[in-house]
Parts: sequence; C-alpha cells; structure tokens
Amino acid sequence: MTSTQPIPDHDSLTPRQAGEAAAAVLDEIGTAVVGKPESLALVMLGILAGGHVLIEDLPGLGKTLLARSFATALGLDFRRIQFTPDLLPSDVTGAPFYDQRSADMVFRPGPVFTHLLLADEINRTPPKTQAALLEAMAESQVSIDGSTRPLPDPFVVVATANPIEYEGTYTLPEAQLDRFLLRVRMGYLTAAQETGMLRARIDRAAPEAVVRRLSGPGEVLAMRAAVEGVEVDDDLLEYVVALVGATRSHPHIQVGASPRGGLALVQLARARAVLDLRDYATPEDVKSVAVPALAHRVTLKPELWVRQIDGDDVIREIVQSVPAPGTLPRTPAVS
Repeated sequence: MTSTQPIPDHDSLTPRQAGEAAAAVLDEIGTAVVGKPESLALVMLGILAGGHVLIEDLPGLGKTLLARSFATALGLDFRRIQFTPDLLPSDVTGAPFYDQRSADMVFRPGPVFTHLLLADEINRTPPKTQAALLEAMAESQVSIDGSTRPLPDPFVVVATANPIEYEGTYTLPEAQLDRFLLRVRMGYLTAAQETGMLRARIDRAAPEAVVRRLSGPGEVLAMRAAVEGVEVDDDLLEYVVALVGATRSHPHIQVGASPRGGLALVQLARARAVLDLRDYATPEDVKSVAVPALAHRVTLKPELWVRQIDGDDVIREIVQSVPAPGTLPRTPAVS
C-alpha cells in the first residue's frame, strides 16, 4: 500500500466537510473501478446513510473489486464470505468450541465480526444461512447460545447476487431484501471505457490498481453523523410518503414498499445532499435515489415477467407521476 496523507480524523464534521471527504474517497476508488461513477456514488450513499448495499448484476463486472476498494480507501476491516449451498450459519456468525488447554468453551468469531463484510453470491446459500445475517444487518449484533455479541461499528454488508444464474440459487426472502438500504446495478462498460480499462491495466503492469487508505472507522462514523445534520422539510417528507404509498396502490405491484422504504428514501436523500456539499435535501435528491431505494422492496404481479417489466421500470413511472413539492428548506446551503 502506497503512502498517503489520510483525511484527518474529526470528532464532528459539517455536511460540507463530510461531502468533501466522501468525494476524495470516490476519486481514489475510481482509479481501481473504472467507468462506474454512478455505481460508486450509490455505494458511497449507502455507507454514508448507515445501511447495507445489494449489488445485483452479471458475473465479472467488478462487484468484488468495488467492495474491497471501498474497505481499503475507508480504512475499514474487510472480510469476504463466499456463499455456497453447503455454507452453515456458524460459518457466518462463528461458534463456540472446546479449548482443551483451558477446558472451557470459547467463542470463535466468524467473518461477520468486521467493519465491511462482502457477502459474495448471497443467493447461492439456503435460507437458513441467509437468515444468519438478518440479526447482524438489522441490529449490528449476533446472538449465539444465549449470548448477544455486538459487531464492530461501523458495520456494513455489501452483498452480491448474479440475477441470471438461477440454477443452484435461492430467492432472497423479502425480509432480507428489505434490510438492504439500496440495490445497485453496475452494467457493462461502454466501448471507450472498456478500452480505457485495458490500457490502464497495461500501463500499471499489475493486475489491480493500488487503492490508498484515506480514512478510518472514526472518520466514517463522523461522516454518518454529518448526514444526520441535513435538514429535511415537511413537504419533502410528505413527498416521500406519497412515493411509498404509490407503490402500494400501483396496478402492477402485488406487494408495495414497507415503511422501511420511506426511511431509506429519506436517509439516502440526505446522503445525496452531503455528496453535493449541501446541508438540506431537495426533491431532486429523493428522485435520484428512488429506484435504488425502492425497486427491490416491491413485488410485481407475476404476469409482468412475460412482458419484461421489472421493478425499476415501475418505480421510474411512479416518480414521474407523483407531484414533487416546489419548496426548499429554509436553511441556506453551507458556504
């Protein structure tokens, strides 16, 4: 790892300072993950907003590299679990074992005890093992043999899923999907971006770019605290409620978004404002995160699969149809 001047730790950050720190992290990760600025920004929003991220896309599009790069740049401990059909819950959370030297039962922590956990191909393991992550994702703790053990703070799950490989996969339960603050789809590079990626690989004469450490766990927590300082007007809250309510009455949707969807919209909109160096959220912030925040939380009617309509399409239609407020919060932007 190359030397660098890390972002200084602060007990507290203003939204503008947090946004500048996040922008520096995104610039650094952009040296390793080429041509994906929108996907990188969405993952950064999830981390700032204190949630977990589901990356759903085709194999080979850099999902694992993205997660590892974020952990390195943010200075977070990183562990990876390859989810397979024979993975056991104890392989995720850990389990007690008998220590012959002390003649005691000793708890051996599993890989979930880390800052950033990459749950690779999470839909390839049975529901029982997937459920082992539910408590960790919801409450940042695990309960084993009657004991509750807290996880490190911050704790972020970045899970990957390959949507086309249905053979040998298990559908993620709605309860678990709802625990992901947002879903990201990366997509293919353009021809020019792919050429640039190949050229960068040749020029650096190494398989991957070296990502510098710019931050640490304390800095991440300070950035999250700055998000809590972003103002949200009452009109904007009513707009969020209207968007979530529209998912429950839309003719194409069988099961609409839960109240957790509204919470996700608000927090992601506040994080979006921080990235734009503002201390207030706007309707455009909400619109920009509506699809990543809500599309994975709705269940479409079965006949829509034949018509090749997915949740993203329906949420985009809802965003276009629900009137947005025209007022802004009273607090001016941070100078």
